[in-house]
Amino acid sequence: MKATRQRVNDFLKSMGMDFKKIDIDKYCRLFTQEMATGLQGKESSLKMIPTYIEMKKEIPCREPVIVLDAGGTNLRAAVIHFDNTGRAVIRNFAKYPMPGIGGEVTKKVFFKTIAGYLHPLLNVSKKIGFCFSYPTEIMANKDGKLITFNKEVKAGEVVGELIGQGLLAAIKSAGYKADKHIVLLNDTVSTMLAAQAATPGNLFSEYIGFVLGTGTNSCYLESNRNITKNRELIPHNYQIINIESGNFNKVPGGIIDRQLDRATIDPARHTFEKMISGAYLGPLCAKTIEKAADDDLLSTTFKGKMVNLQSLDTKDINSYLFEPHNQANTLSSRLHGCRKEDYSTIYYIIESLVERAAKLAAINLASVALKSRGGRKPDKPLCISAEGTTFYRVKSLQTRIKYYLDDYLMKENKCCYKIINVKNSSLIGAAIAGLTN
Repeated sequence: MKATRQRVNDFLKSMGMDFKKIDIDKYCRLFTQEMATGLQGKESSLKMIPTYIEMKKEIPCREPVIVLDAGGTNLRAAVIHFDNTGRAVIRNFAKYPMPGIGGEVTKKVFFKTIAGYLHPLLNVSKKIGFCFSYPTEIMANKDGKLITFNKEVKAGEVVGELIGQGLLAAIKSAGYKADKHIVLLNDTVSTMLAAQAATPGNLFSEYIGFVLGTGTNSCYLESNRNITKNRELIPHNYQIINIESGNFNKVPGGIIDRQLDRATIDPARHTFEKMISGAYLGPLCAKTIEKAADDDLLSTTFKGKMVNLQSLDTKDINSYLFEPHNQANTLSSRLHGCRKEDYSTIYYIIESLVERAAKLAAINLASVALKSRGGRKPDKPLCISAEGTTFYRVKSLQTRIKYYLDDYLMKENKCCYKIINVKNSSLIGAAIAGLTN
């Protein structure tokens, strides 16, 4: 098995995809440099988008708010209020397909579809909190202009449009005339807000929002003094910054990373996300396995079963890590009748790419933690509010991320942290934003 692992390591090294070659300190420095440059409004792969949303505002009790959560293949809608203990009460929950996920849609169809999803809820509240998890320039009035879609959503006419304004217009076009107020925010911001609501008592020094699911992103609280690209901000105030960290481009991808990137609808964009997130990790593993077979790391028997291997998704590769010999798994079924070494070779390939994803995710989190200046006292650690199926469900990913954070963040930089998970954080954070802004 040592020989098999070594062949895989040599192969990944030749492809420029060896996780051991990634220097955490080097890329953390580059990440924080990009953060600072983005706050200055200079050219940067990190957009550092001001959200105009502050933290620690009192949440009104028993007032309902309509909430939406759009950020992947589905759009969720519900009504939320907070009881006298501060607990979020969710009702009228429904899940719908995200418009544009199955094919190109026009601007009119995009907004009309979402307005239709909202129809059963519109009489409940005048306030709407919309967790909209795509790169969006947030305005001072809490609306947002879409910069671009990712996660394979196809609705090109919506790019450059004000999302809240477009949705309100579609609601009125559908016959509902009463005025509504929409607050737009990102899922990482929602995750961060929900964490504060879930941890009363001033337990933490700072908060970070982190999402690693279909896509990836992070956010943190920044002083307005450091947001020099906007001179109109009140200097002594703070606000949440949406980093758009999935677009970080200072980590050079390997040969297969670039092949995958060219095959997406947004080549040369979100390259960091394409190395670690759930929408891409499965296809990246598939392309890597195909290349390994071409380079004779796998048997000719397996080569003959590689038809449509590109259909593999992250669920498939994760199932393989848990049960490599379970024939119910798409990948395992193709290995039936192949040599035993093929099972190990494919396992090591997937395991190595997951390890690389963990190391890159840790670079993201460590960079933001150090920029935030939180966690300097052990009795008040930094809170990382983490969300996303990739983070929590891919085998050993969370454990590996924590390994790198413990080593670099805690041991080398004396920064204490704790990772928490708040159920339904995107919806709860959207509710808090809708009620307090």
